[in-house]
Amino acid sequence: MSASSRMDRPTPLRPATRGLAWAAGLTAAVLAARQVRRPPTPAELRAAALDVLEAALPQRRTFDVQLWDGTVLPATVKPVTARLVLKGEHSLGRMLGLPLDLALGEAYLRGDFEIEGDISTVAGLTTAFDAPLTPARVARVLRNVQRLRAHAGPAPRPVTAHLDGTPHSRERDQQAVTYHYDLSNDFYRLWLDRRMVYSCGYFPSGNETLDEAQTAKLEHICRKLRLKPGERLLDIGCGWGGLAIYAAGQYGVQVLGVTLSEAQLREGRARVEAAGLSHLVRLEVRDYRDVVSEGPGSFDKITSVGMAEHVGRANMTTYFRSAYAALRPGGLMLNHAIGANVQPPKFPKWLQALTSGGFMQKYVFPDGELLPLWETLQHAEGAGFEPRDVENLREHYARTLLCWSDNLEARREEARALVGEERFRLWRLYIAACVNGFRSGQLDLYQTLLAKPDEEGRVELPMSRADVYR
Repeated sequence: MSASSRMDRPTPLRPATRGLAWAAGLTAAVLAARQVRRPPTPAELRAAALDVLEAALPQRRTFDVQLWDGTVLPATVKPVTARLVLKGEHSLGRMLGLPLDLALGEAYLRGDFEIEGDISTVAGLTTAFDAPLTPARVARVLRNVQRLRAHAGPAPRPVTAHLDGTPHSRERDQQAVTYHYDLSNDFYRLWLDRRMVYSCGYFPSGNETLDEAQTAKLEHICRKLRLKPGERLLDIGCGWGGLAIYAAGQYGVQVLGVTLSEAQLREGRARVEAAGLSHLVRLEVRDYRDVVSEGPGSFDKITSVGMAEHVGRANMTTYFRSAYAALRPGGLMLNHAIGANVQPPKFPKWLQALTSGGFMQKYVFPDGELLPLWETLQHAEGAGFEPRDVENLREHYARTLLCWSDNLEARREEARALVGEERFRLWRLYIAACVNGFRSGQLDLYQTLLAKPDEEGRVELPMSRADVYR
């Protein structure tokens, strides 16, 4: 190879040099952005939007993007499952605020853009970035983002939760639960299964209907706990009473179910009475911190399904200590909860810095916190529990959420009439985003069987778990 040909080849930049090049590019972009003064023409807005979208959209995607003037960026992978429609010239600028996840979510709630088709294929935009960008390209894209942002103007804020007091205090937990669960029993009835079980179903063959999957989940839990007639079961976060009714009806156990939702309590008690199980099932409004008021060791078994997510990291030890105190020696607890995946994210660190993860807390689950499995187990063991079995049902929750999404789409007009356009859009987006989270592995669903050994270290469990899958 000649010296001249070697000189024609680009020289790879060292890490430090690459960092300086990126910094220079970003600085140039900021300075250029400050020079954007005159209003852009329609043609300039369209060109800016196309440039930003081509840089930001996943290289492999099954959805089209349609601009306000009808221009379409086609999907790159078949079959096409959805279309993201920008409703006006201001739409993309409003979507590109910081933090990105909050700006995108709020823009959807306002109606700045629409998603036609399978919304779950679009809901993971903030974690799907994969385009290689040079500093020069970044500078150009940032100039166009600034142009779009300046043109978008101020945007009204959607209605969000307003909670008073200290996070995870009794009073504030009550407010958070009321905000989410007391929305409307009729609304939840539209898209949940007939038992109104608002948690991950169980699809052992993969072909179950939603009703069958939720019944299979309840049976799965009861088998893991090895319930026996006459035992006392505490159900923390009993929802609309689905598990309490099933366990009493199928296994003959006495159940105390506790919730903070008045709306759930009313519906749950009506369902208990309709099932003829009032002699076995008692549902009450009660904080998890007060379950020991029945007396130490009052329960043979404890379930907590979809409730630990509301407890918060600071109170997790208190949560497990309360359950431990309420459980008799030798008893079992089944903790069923969403977990945060601790694997490294599949998107760049700089993009992580532009997202907050706060949309769900602000609009869907106020004060909700997801812990990784290791941390949940650390709190459980710190309270005295002995982990005996852990099962990850991540794929089952993705399938459950797809069923919920299909049901909500099928009854969208009824849903709008019950909760209004903005709340309907919020639930549509939240369910779809969760589908994407469980599909991609960003979220997990763990069923953890915990034991409270007696004074001699004994736990009432067989030597094999084969009976669970008989």
